Amino acid sequence: MSSTTTITVRPATLRDAKAIAELHNATVQEAFKVLLGDSKIADVPLEKRQAYWREAIEYSEPQVHVALDEDKIVGFVGFDRSRDKGTPPTMGEIWAIYAKPAHWGKGVGLALWDAAREGLQDEGCTHVSVWVPIANERAIRFHELAGFKREMSSAKTVPVGNVKVEEIRLKRALT
Repeated sequence: MSSTTTITVRPATLRDAKAIAELHNATVQEAFKVLLGDSKIADVPLEKRQAYWREAIEYSEPQVHVALDEDKIVGFVGFDRSRDKGTPPTMGEIWAIYAKPAHWGKGVGLALWDAAREGLQDEGCTHVSVWVPIANERAIRFHELAGFKREMSSAKTVPVGNVKVEEIRLKRALT
């Protein structure tokens, strides 16, 4: 990515589902490398991941936007109302946010976050949350720089593929 390249973000189309699924599989492995060392998370079969993202795009649950560097998809974000039980309808959630590792630290995540924030505000959300693996310092740092605060009492263990991962919820206001 050159210094003159501008990242653009747009709503995903059904034609983007395969590229999103491929990016998702590749970035999950890279993002979780720090958590697992030499172990690998079993890949979700591409067809299954693609079907998930096609359905999400078709039904806008979650809403999906893609980040483009010229005409190539280099990141995506899925966002909607919070899936956490007992949260008010004004609580949004970043369901997933990923950028190609070669584009980490180059503004892709920020562009995706801006699009998600605007989309959630358009839906009437006043707050947003995101679940992040506790050991993923890069992701936690990104969200904290975006104004999220850790909710320490929310820590939980979840299965991610063939491993269990400790996650924590981070929250912030959308104003």
